[in-house]
Amino acid sequence: MLKVLIVDDSAVARELLEQILSSDPDIQVVAVAKNGQEAVEFAKKYCPDIITMDIHMPVMNGFEATKEIMIECPTPIVIVSASSAVNDVEWAMQSLHVGALTLQLKPSGPDSPSFDRDARELIESVKTMAEVRVMRHRRHADDVRQILGPATPHSMRLRVQAVAIAASTGGPPALHQVLSGLPADFPVPVLLVQHIADGFAEGFASWLNLSVPPAVKIAEDREVLQRGTVYVAPQAKHLGVSSTGRVVLSATPPVDGFRPSATHLFESCSRAFGSKVVGIVLTGMGRDGADGLRALREQGGHTIAQDEATSVVYGMPGVVVAEGLADTVLPIDQIAAHLVKLVTRRE
Repeated sequence: MLKVLIVDDSAVARELLEQILSSDPDIQVVAVAKNGQEAVEFAKKYCPDIITMDIHMPVMNGFEATKEIMIECPTPIVIVSASSAVNDVEWAMQSLHVGALTLQLKPSGPDSPSFDRDARELIESVKTMAEVRVMRHRRHADDVRQILGPATPHSMRLRVQAVAIAASTGGPPALHQVLSGLPADFPVPVLLVQHIADGFAEGFASWLNLSVPPAVKIAEDREVLQRGTVYVAPQAKHLGVSSTGRVVLSATPPVDGFRPSATHLFESCSRAFGSKVVGIVLTGMGRDGADGLRALREQGGHTIAQDEATSVVYGMPGVVVAEGLADTVLPIDQIAAHLVKLVTRRE
C-alpha cells in the first residue's frame, strides 16, 4: 500500500485529491496538511512514500516546504498546481530545482470534461514517482553557475552546427545546470525536448529564459534557428529542423509514447546536420531518445549521456549507455564544459 501525504491550503482541493487518490486500491492517504509548515511536520511524523504539494499556501509555501523536506526527510514530491500561468510554473520549477520530481495540473473537479483523464494522470504520476529514489539536499546548497567566457570568434567553420537535448523526470534542474554553463553567445542553436505535463511548457521555457545565459524560447514553426538560442518543443508538438535550418513542428503520432519525442528530434537533426550535431540524453524514465540517438550516431554525430550517479531516474540515459549509443557518459556538472569544448572546435 502506497502511503500519500496531501498538502493543499484549500479544503475543497484536499477533499478532491483525497477522493481521487483513495479511489485506487493501492493508495492510502495517511495525512492531509493545509500549509507547508504542516507538510514538513507530517512528512517527518508519517514517513509517507510520496507527497502531493500545492505551491501557494499561507505560513510556508510549497517551494519552501519542498526545500525543507528534502533536507530533513527526503521524500518523493509531486507538485500539483492549480494554474499553468507562467508565474505559477516558475514557482513550480523552483520546487523541482530543490528536489521535487515532477508537476501535474490539479484536476478541476468532477464536472470538468477532462476530470477522468486528469484524475487518472495524477494517480499514475503518484504511483510512478513513488518508486524514484530521492537525494538529501544540503541546507546551504545554493546554485553555483558555471558561466564560461565568450564563445570563440567565428573565423573558421564550426565542426558542430547544432545541439539537441532530451530529458524527462528530473530534467528541469538538470537542464538548468547544463544551460547555466553555456555562454550567452553560444555559437550554435540548441533544440530541447522536455517531457512535461500539459500546460507547463510555456512557463518552463520562461523560467529557463530568466535564469540561464542563453536566450530560451518556445520553438515556432518555420522560424530560422539562431546561434545562442535554446528552442523548447511546444506542448503536444514534435520538434524538428529542416535542411535549411528552420524549425519544423508537427502533430504526427507520438513516438515511443511521447509527443514531443526525443527520438523524433534526434532523427530530424541527423538528417539536417549529418555529423555536425551533438545529441544529449539526460535523466528521465523510459527509452525515448535511444533510437533517435542511434540514427544520429550512425551519421557521425557525437552523443552524450548523463551518468547514473547524478540522474534522478536512470531510464533514458541508462538505455543509451546499455545499448552502446553514448560516446561520452558524464555527471551533470561536467556536461556544459564538455559541450563547449566540442562546439568551439574548428575545422
